[in-house]
Amino acid sequence: MTIKLGVPSKGRLMEKTFEWFSARGLRLAKDGSEREYAGRVDGLDGLELVLLSAGEIPRDLAAGRIHLGVTGSDLVTEKLSNIDATVQALAPMGFGGADLIIAVPQCWVDVDTLDDLDAAAAAFRKAHGFRLRIATKYHRLVRDFLKANGVADYQLVDSQGATEGTVKNETAEAIADITSTGETLRANGLKILVDGLVHASQATLYKSRVADWSDADRAVMAEIETRLEL
Repeated sequence: MTIKLGVPSKGRLMEKTFEWFSARGLRLAKDGSEREYAGRVDGLDGLELVLLSAGEIPRDLAAGRIHLGVTGSDLVTEKLSNIDATVQALAPMGFGGADLIIAVPQCWVDVDTLDDLDAAAAAFRKAHGFRLRIATKYHRLVRDFLKANGVADYQLVDSQGATEGTVKNETAEAIADITSTGETLRANGLKILVDGLVHASQATLYKSRVADWSDADRAVMAEIETRLEL
C-alpha cells in the first residue's frame, strides 16, 4: 500500500503547500504540463501525491480515497457532516487564510450586528412578504451560525459565482462569503457585521480516519509525523 496525499492542483494554494512540505524535507512536484494532474514526492518512499481541486479533498478524505489531504478548514467544515468521525486535523499550515463573514449593504446604517440583522430581516419580511435573502456557497456553516445567534426570517440562496455582486444585481439582500482583505466587499458597497465572523479559515493538513491504513502505511505515517513535527 501507499499513502495518498491530496493537494490542491493549481494556484497559490498548491504553491504554498509545496513550499510548506519542502521546508520540512519532502519535495512535492507536479509532473508534465500545467494542465496535467500527476505529481510525485521526493524524499520519502511510500507517499504518493494526488492533485485534486480543493473542494474535492474533503470528500475524498471522508470516503477514504486519500489518506492525507491539504485544504481549507472552511471546506472541510462545510462539506462534511460528521467531521470528528471521518477526519483529523493534523496541522494548521499558516497560509490560505480567509474569513467567512456576513456582510450587508453599507447603506443599511442601522444594521451593524447580528441582532440588527435579525430585526431587519423581520421588518423586510413584513414589508415585502418574503424572507430576506442571503447569498452564499456555505449553506451548512452559515445556517448553523445564524441559528446559534438567533437570526430568523431569512433564506439562503445559492451563489456559485461572484457572491459579492448579488446585492447589486438584486438577487440577494446580504451575503455570506470568504474574504481576505475586504476590498471587494467595499467595492460592491458592502460592510461586514461587527460580530459577523462565521469561520476563520486557513489551509490545514488533515488525516482520514476511514482510509485503509496497512502496517506499512502506519510506518510511513510515523516517518511523516517525525519529518513534519506533528
